[in-house]
Amino acid sequence: MSIKTYTVEGMSCMHCVKHVTNALLEVEGVKDAKVSLSEKSALVNAEGVDFSTLKAAVAEAGYTLIEK
Repeated sequence: MSIKTYTVEGMSCMHCVKHVTNALLEVEGVKDAKVSLSEKSALVNAEGVDFSTLKAAVAEAGYTLIEK
């Protein structure tokens, strides 16, 4: 398993956090995702998932995921 932290742009409230969290958790291979509004970040625990897949899922929800 791989745990990585990403920057998330475009969030402004807790509803945004929920949307990003749900988008990440829907990706096959993601075991857990902790999204922080104050830190504008996402801590993702995933296995066999590349960054482009995560980025696309978050983009579909209306936000931007950036590798740190």
